[in-house]
Amino acid sequence: MDDTQVTEDRVLNGRIRLRQRADGYRAGMDAALLAAACDAAEGDRVLDAGCGVGGALLAAAGRRPGVRFLGVERDPEAASLARGNIALNDLGDRVEIATGDIEAGFRALDLPVFDAAISNPPFFDDPGALRAPAPAKSGAWMADGGLAAWTGFLLKAVREGGSITIIHRADRLGDILAQLGAKAGSFRIRPIQPFGDAPAKRVIVRALKTGKAPLVLLPPLVLHDRESGRHSAAAEAILRGDAGLEW
Repeated sequence: MDDTQVTEDRVLNGRIRLRQRADGYRAGMDAALLAAACDAAEGDRVLDAGCGVGGALLAAAGRRPGVRFLGVERDPEAASLARGNIALNDLGDRVEIATGDIEAGFRALDLPVFDAAISNPPFFDDPGALRAPAPAKSGAWMADGGLAAWTGFLLKAVREGGSITIIHRADRLGDILAQLGAKAGSFRIRPIQPFGDAPAKRVIVRALKTGKAPLVLLPPLVLHDRESGRHSAAAEAILRGDAGLEW
């Protein structure tokens, strides 16, 4: 892959540089929101399952300077770009990449459990549910082993009391709750609406392994103003890194 196939973008108001394929899956709003939802404490170890080129991983690291991160990615090209992005941002002292397949399970990585895990799993597991994506994007869009492979991986990846944070399609919320609910609880759910008068298209779900607190449905985050079409003030503050998503 030569440099003509790669663009360099800046996130968090320019604090993080991100090289990614021009024709592949590109980190965007979902990655920014996932990073903003990572609330790891200083000294914690955080795993990003399916990190791609590091969009959410590096933005989360930029927001949490006292936290160590590991990204797991099965695609060698994306993993190579992620490693390059770590070096580009001088984060090699506390951010690493492991090449591995989520569907092989957490134990295949032979690592100690983490304090927290974040993930933006592929949104589809039925090839008949959408027009086939471009080959360079298929791994990011299609979960070969289904969503259950990802939730199972995340449950194994964190210690008891550790947090799991997922961004996904709003219509999969029931599946996420059912799949995590056998071993996790204390759910907190943040709907993400494109406009204030539109249904949520995304949800961010945070759960604690072995948590017992009641489920909490939080106020939605509205991304755009209907009249202007621009980002809402809340969304703009998140994209610039001036605000996070509080739990």
